[in-house]
Amino acid sequence: MACGSTSLWAGETSWFCCGSAWGPCGSAGGGACGNCRSSANHGAWPNASQACWDITRPDLCGENIPRRGCGAVMNVRHQCSGATVCITITDCGPRTKSWCGEATCCNGACRTNRVLDLTPAAFSAIGSLSSGKLPVYIYE
Repeated sequence: MACGSTSLWAGETSWFCCGSAWGPCGSAGGGACGNCRSSANHGAWPNASQACWDITRPDLCGENIPRRGCGAVMNVRHQCSGATVCITITDCGPRTKSWCGEATCCNGACRTNRVLDLTPAAFSAIGSLSSGKLPVYIYE
C-alpha cells in the first residue's frame, strides 16, 4: 500500500468500530467491503459507491466528494499536529448529511462536515480517541 501526496479533500474525521458487534459495520459483518477490522488502519468514505452516496448524501452539506471505492488508499493528516496515517477504504460512511455544519477546530483553524470515519487504530495514530473528531487533510 502506497500513500500519496496529492490533495483529495479536507474535512472532519471521527472514529468507529468495525465488526459484527456494533457500529457501521454491524449489519455487514465487516464493512461494505467485507474486510473492515478495528485494529487495522481502515476507513469509511461517503462516496465508496452509488448506494453509499445515497445513504451519506454529503452533497446536502455542500460536499461534492469524489468516488473512491473499496481498496482505495488515502493518507490522512491531522491539520494541527501534522501526524499522518495511511488507510484503506473498507466501508461506507460517515453519514455526512447528519452533521452538516459541524466544525472541529485547532489553533483557530476549522474543518467542517464529517467526510471520513477511521477505525480506532487509524484514529489513534493521529489523535486521541477521547477527542472524538479531528480536522484533517486527505491525500491520495
